[in-house]
Amino acid sequence: MIVYQPSACGRYHGNFISATYRAIAKRPGWRRRLEKVHAQGRRCFPAEDTPWHELDSSLSSDALLMNISCYPRITHRSEVSSLLGIEKGDAPEFGFLPRVPLESGAMERTEIDMKLGNVLFEAKLTEADFQAQRADLVEGYRDFTQVFDRRQLRRKRQTYLSYQLMRNILAAHALGFALCVPLDARRPDLIENLYEVLRAIQWHDLQARCKVLTWQELATGLPRALQNFLDAKYGITSRRALSKVLNRGLESG
Repeated sequence: MIVYQPSACGRYHGNFISATYRAIAKRPGWRRRLEKVHAQGRRCFPAEDTPWHELDSSLSSDALLMNISCYPRITHRSEVSSLLGIEKGDAPEFGFLPRVPLESGAMERTEIDMKLGNVLFEAKLTEADFQAQRADLVEGYRDFTQVFDRRQLRRKRQTYLSYQLMRNILAAHALGFALCVPLDARRPDLIENLYEVLRAIQWHDLQARCKVLTWQELATGLPRALQNFLDAKYGITSRRALSKVLNRGLESG
């Protein structure tokens, strides 16, 4: 893992394309997201006077999401807005906190990576899975049995797998929103885990509002400069560019 820092002048950051970083610096709500403390900072990194920040990490899916969604006028592009299922010009909100109802009558506040219009986004890059949680806590959500066929959900003893995904689907259901999970096409394990949960949704309209999107698909509609950055930094190549490379290989062969 590489951990970056902002430049001394404050105009550049090694984890962000410059146009995106300048746009983030101009908006207080976006800039605050850069202060998100790294969950494993104290355990994994050297001791520092100031906390380590998650979006400084080269492996941060949040940083990847912001690199794209904060790029100037990116949501005004019809290719992007149609892929994401949003209105043109929608502005992202990061660290969105929806209220998910519990059986007890209380509300749980859970954090979603990004809200864009009426779509919630939970980004994945190098994460191992969608987390696990005790069955009694998962089944404590008010709408759990209405939304999911529990027989189709994977469990390990008294623990549900892919809990984070189920919780986010319940949040989208409570709000009447859609859910989009951008992830890497090179992670078939995460994609299969995601589809397992989607198949367990009993409400067809909610199932239709849950979208799987790979970073490679999204890259196809991005500006060339941003495509080049994603290719160089993350190895994320747009499907169109990948097709051209494969075709050249076939022709030369």
